[in-house]
Amino acid sequence: MKVIFAGTPEFARVALEHLLAAGFEVPLVLTQPDRPAGRGMKLQASPVKQCALEHGIAVAQPMSLRLDGKYPEEAAAAKAAMDAAQADVMVVAAYGLILPQWVLDTPRLGCLNIHASLLPRWRGAAPIHRAIEAGDAETGVTIMQMDAGLDTGDMCVIERLPIAADDTTASLHDKLAELGGRLIVEALEMAACGGLNRTPQPADGVTYAHKIEKAESNIDWSESAEVIARRLRAFNPFPGGATSLGSDAIKVWEAVAEAGAGAGAGAAGKVLSADAQGVRVACGTGVLNMTLLQRAGGKRLAAGDFLRGFELPVGVVLGAEQGTAKE
Repeated sequence: MKVIFAGTPEFARVALEHLLAAGFEVPLVLTQPDRPAGRGMKLQASPVKQCALEHGIAVAQPMSLRLDGKYPEEAAAAKAAMDAAQADVMVVAAYGLILPQWVLDTPRLGCLNIHASLLPRWRGAAPIHRAIEAGDAETGVTIMQMDAGLDTGDMCVIERLPIAADDTTASLHDKLAELGGRLIVEALEMAACGGLNRTPQPADGVTYAHKIEKAESNIDWSESAEVIARRLRAFNPFPGGATSLGSDAIKVWEAVAEAGAGAGAGAAGKVLSADAQGVRVACGTGVLNMTLLQRAGGKRLAAGDFLRGFELPVGVVLGAEQGTAKE
């Protein structure tokens, strides 16, 4: 079976490696154009492109696939490459471009998408982040037959995965990437013998995982410690949590909500204690113990190391207008 693969980040690279290891022929890979990255902002190939080149696979990087859009020549060149590949199916994983109808119609078996959620929950761009942020007990991977909608196609294969209490987006991403790689191989093996069944998504339970915005990193200390802790796990490795003390910005990467703590602790954002065990802060409900922090331009440091170079006196209120108010 010939497979065109379309994907860009590490999540997609894992799936491509699984397909190649399983012996599927991949004559063509589509991925996003090289982007500036790193301190020097040099152009960097996507993880999928790097994998494809390592295996000698042809790569196309169109800015768009719309034949009537802003980059018609690039779209036409991609169409010619896809036609020449004569693939049976196209596998899509976190590609980053909208697929017009001509793409969906090109392979004999259409396009299969590896989506990191239990559809129809968390359709959209950031399903892993939003599942953790919402406090979901489980997530999973859905192999979906793509249609013109946003993650609305029929479900072909689905498998659940529990979300651990300490999972971050980074750790859950890795688990789901491996699961997605295994499931797409199983789906293609079933498709090869005509046994890949399709089930329409239920109308109930639809939620959308909107793209993560940097502004969401700002910590609202009036929220509960549990909600803030979940959001910090969801926003690790990007964009983290952000608060301030006066004009000094502080990034928060790891923290634990202390159950039952904080009754009568005082103003939300008030520092209750600060030592090697963490920086304990009063929240709207409960206490958040911050254990991994970072100053602007600095490194991520455990609380004790952070406090050696940054004073957080007990009683100051983080995120306050002046950042130094005390009760």
